[in-house]
Amino acid sequence: MPIPVRCRCGASYTLKDEFAGQRLACPNCGAEIVAGSAVPVAGMAPDVAPQADPVFDRDVFLLRQQHFAISEKYYVNDERGEPICFIQRPAHLAQTFVALLAAALAVIVWWIGVAAVASAIESEDAQAVVFAVGFFGMFGVLLLSAAPLMPLRHVTFYRDDSKREALLEILQDSKYQMIRPSFTVRDPRGRVVARLHKNYLRDILRRRWQCFTAEGKPLCEANEDSIILSMLRRVLGTFYGLLRTNFIITRPHGEVIGEFNRKITILDRYVLDLKGDRRRTLDRRIALAIGVMLDTGERR
Repeated sequence: MPIPVRCRCGASYTLKDEFAGQRLACPNCGAEIVAGSAVPVAGMAPDVAPQADPVFDRDVFLLRQQHFAISEKYYVNDERGEPICFIQRPAHLAQTFVALLAAALAVIVWWIGVAAVASAIESEDAQAVVFAVGFFGMFGVLLLSAAPLMPLRHVTFYRDDSKREALLEILQDSKYQMIRPSFTVRDPRGRVVARLHKNYLRDILRRRWQCFTAEGKPLCEANEDSIILSMLRRVLGTFYGLLRTNFIITRPHGEVIGEFNRKITILDRYVLDLKGDRRRTLDRRIALAIGVMLDTGERR
C-alpha cells in the first residue's frame, strides 16, 4: 500500500510500502523524514504552524546584501544556499535630490534673513543672540523644507529578482517620526501582518526593535545581543568587524526563539536562525521582516 509522506517544506510524496519506517532525505529541501511520518524527525513538533507561502516555511534564512547598487537589495537563500526570494528598498535618488536641494535653498534664504536682521542691530550682544537663534532655527528650517519632499522608503519582498510577484511589504508609516519610527508589515492583499517599532532615545544603551500584532498586542522583540558589547560598539564602532552587531529575538516574556547574526565575510551576509521556535508560532514573514529592518534600519 502506498505511503504518503509530507515534509515540513510543503513537498508531498507517495512511497512504496517497502520504505515504511525508513529515514529518507526530502528531494526538495534535504531534510530528514520518516516514511509514514508527517514531519521530519529532527526534533520537530508534530503541530508545526503552517506558513503563508512555502518560501517562508523554514527555520533558517541566509541574507546576502547586493553591494554597489543604488537601492538596498537582498537575496535570501535557504540553508543549502538555494535562492528563495528577493528584497528591495528603493533609494528614490531623484526625489531625495530634490528634497535636499529645496532644503539647501531654504537654509540660504534663512541665513540671508538672519544676517539682515543682525545687520539692523547695533548691539554686538544682540547680534550674537540673533545668530544663535538663527543657528538653532536652521534645523527647523531643514526639517520643514526637506521632510515633505523626502520619499517614504518602503521595503518589498518579491519571489525573485524579476519582481513580478510581491510576497510582502514593509511600509514606513511617517516621515516625521524622529524618535520612535514605526513600520507596518502587509501581505500582497494589503492586510496588516504586524507592526514594528523602535525608540532612538531608549537605544542609547542597547538597540531594540519591538513587534506587535495588527491589533497592537506584543508579539516579540529583537535586542542587541549584549549591553557590554553594545557600549563598546558606541565607543569603538565595529572595530574592523570584530564587534559586529548581532540581535537576539525573544518573546515578550523573554524566551529566546531566534538570532540574527552578521557573518565575517568580504560581503555582508546575515543568518536569521529561528530554530528556537520549533512550532513556528512566529510567522516567518514577520521574522524575516524584522531581520531586514535590523540591517537596513540600523544602517549596519
